[in-house]
Amino acid sequence: MQNMAEDPTQQQITLVDDNGEETLYDVLFTFKSEDFDRSYILIYPAGKKDDDEVEIQAYALPAGDDPSDPQGGELQPISTDKEWDMIESVLNTFLGKDGDDQDSANDSDNQ
Repeated sequence: MQNMAEDPTQQQITLVDDNGEETLYDVLFTFKSEDFDRSYILIYPAGKKDDDEVEIQAYALPAGDDPSDPQGGELQPISTDKEWDMIESVLNTFLGKDGDDQDSANDSDNQ
């Protein structure tokens, strides 16, 4: 898994919505899943400060796109709950979390 957030030159992409409006996003990181044979990109709106709460979006990269050097193209929506679960797990690992903080705290209290 390549961590693009540590790259001093932050990678960015532009998404175009259904109305043709463009929005700039920073790339959090990209990775390839052998289980799903797809590569993924996680992004958040550009211009956010480190202490701002942001909505992270996830997409599958176009087939054959290298996650270490994405070339653009049509990002694919995530289509299954199993993919979402895997992406959430990877994101939690990236963020240094072992799952849902609330559940983890409750689990350790009850044991």
